[in-house]
This record gives sequence, C-alpha cells and structure tokens, in this order.
Amino acid sequence: MTIKKHDFIEIDYTGKMEGQMFDTTREKDAKEAGITNPGFEYKPMIVCVGENQIIKGVDARLEGKEIGKEYDFKVPPEEGFGKKDPKMLRMVPLRIFKEQNINPMPGLQVNIDSVVGTIKTVGGGRAIVDFNHPLSGREVEYKVKINRVVSDTKEKVESYLKFFLGDVKVELNNGKAKVFVENELDEKVKENLKNKCKDLIKVDVEFVKKEKVKVEEEKKTEAK
Repeated sequence: MTIKKHDFIEIDYTGKMEGQMFDTTREKDAKEAGITNPGFEYKPMIVCVGENQIIKGVDARLEGKEIGKEYDFKVPPEEGFGKKDPKMLRMVPLRIFKEQNINPMPGLQVNIDSVVGTIKTVGGGRAIVDFNHPLSGREVEYKVKINRVVSDTKEKVESYLKFFLGDVKVELNNGKAKVFVENELDEKVKENLKNKCKDLIKVDVEFVKKEKVKVEEEKKTEAK
C-alpha cells in the first residue's frame, strides 16, 4: 500500500545534521546520542500527510512511499528549518542579561522576550544574539520508518487535535466526536478545527470545556 495525501500514518523518525542526532521518536536512540529530554514521551508520531505536521521536506516526500519501509531523506534548508535571516540577529545590552543573572558568552542559548536565541559575540557593553533556528541554513537528514496507516476515527481526531491543542480526551458516538478541552477556545480556532476534522476525517466535532462538564455533573448529583 502506498501513501496518499491526507492519509493518517504512524511514523518513527530520527533527524541528524552532519551525522549528529538532534531529534528522534525512539528513546533508546536518544539515550545513545545523549540527547534525552526528561519529561518528553518518546513514541511513534501520527501525522496527516500534506498538513505540515512535520517539516516540509519530510512531509512532501511521504506521498507514494510504502507502509513498513524505512526511508532516508536529505532535506535542504528551505524545506527544513529555513535559511539564515540576517534580520534575526539582534544587539542586546548586557544589562538585560545581568537582570536575569546570566553570564553571557558565545554559544550560550538564552531566552529574550520569550524567544530563544544563541549568543554569537559579546563586547562593547552588548551581545549579538542570533534568533534564527539553530539548524537554519543547514541541510539535515531524516530516517523515517512508516509503521502503519491509521484507520480508527477516534485515533485520527485525537492525533490531529493534539498537534494544535496538546493532549485531548475524545468520545466518539454515532459518527460525532465530543472533544473535552481544559480552556475555552477562540471561536475562529474552533471553527477552523471543526472544518478540518470534517474535511480530513469526515467527522463532526463538538468542543466541550472540562470545567463545564464537571459543573453539570455536580448539578445532576445534587438533583438526585
């Protein structure tokens, strides 16, 4: 079976740059490479092909591939983490780092105004910080194993919405999906996600705030 656009598939992958691993779905490989991220759950990833849920250079190459096979993809910067943008280099006064108890030095990753960057140079009372992605301008390689096609509707809804909302609870009944969320969603966001689920998964989605469900259950209990 070959992969088509908008198929939901489960994949394992490993990303490398010049032979050095920077990302993987396999915990064993992460430990061997010394890049284990505590708290991160290593497991296969479910993506909807053609929906940009993985970098463009991998997403575009999945169509036409076969289930159960492993592929090596070379991804150029423009299809990966982007080209280097000179406008993403900023001069930051050293006092900003002192306020955060940071000793600035070249190569150090810092968070300025909730944006992560890498210090390039320090001197003259300021530092030049590069806010480009650390892998921008670099060709990367991905080894991708296509495990299976996902056919279960609930699993499709959960995996698709997880990409945008994080983990969600889904109940499926008579072709309709009730999705329980922690926080109230913007109406435009809800409408867009509903339309996408309808187009891609052929299912109607209703978003329900968990707190609202809890209140309704408490009222039912009191009524008894």
